[in-house]
Amino acid sequence: MKVRFLTLAAALAAPVAIAVPATTGIAAPAGDLAAVQAYLGSLDTMTARFIQTDRAGKVLTGTLSLKKPGKIRFQYEKGVPILIVGDGKALFFIDYSVNQVQRWPIGDSPLSVLLDSKKDIGTFARIVPGGDPRVISVEASDPKHPQYGRITLVFARNAAASGGLMLQGWVALDSQNNRTTVRLSDQKTNVPVSDNTFRWNDPRRTTRGR
Repeated sequence: MKVRFLTLAAALAAPVAIAVPATTGIAAPAGDLAAVQAYLGSLDTMTARFIQTDRAGKVLTGTLSLKKPGKIRFQYEKGVPILIVGDGKALFFIDYSVNQVQRWPIGDSPLSVLLDSKKDIGTFARIVPGGDPRVISVEASDPKHPQYGRITLVFARNAAASGGLMLQGWVALDSQNNRTTVRLSDQKTNVPVSDNTFRWNDPRRTTRGR
């Protein structure tokens, strides 16, 4: 399971149009981390399109649906037989091509920073200084559990958005340094998202019935 999870983590931060600022450059203004915390606290739902690029440069596209607490769905483009769903308690990686399902606690995923409003990111995250004042990058990791990997969330300052920020995507790095980049577009926040969005068909039931 761990091996496939790492592949998934590499299936959830290769360079793409998200520019993660280097660790040197202009210092981030005071209060940026608090602004990100406020943004995440105000984010109840989101829908968006995504472009995902893995370490080998393979690109997949699809739609993202998010609903707190703990619900997320990566619906990949037609012809891709995988699905990633969080149902509020756990994250599932479903591979319909081999009728396999893998599950792990949401807290074991770097995505928990997006899905858990109760988390105080000031205790496990830091602003990554960069050269573009229009961009805020926040790197989050659990020092007690390095095997969970690391995620860098990328925000753009946007006066028209809730809290003055808009999530542009993230770069995830697992414990084996597999890197996956997710870039978002057409983001809509705090819009109605049905709980039915996070239901999925279990291919193992079909297999057992044969």
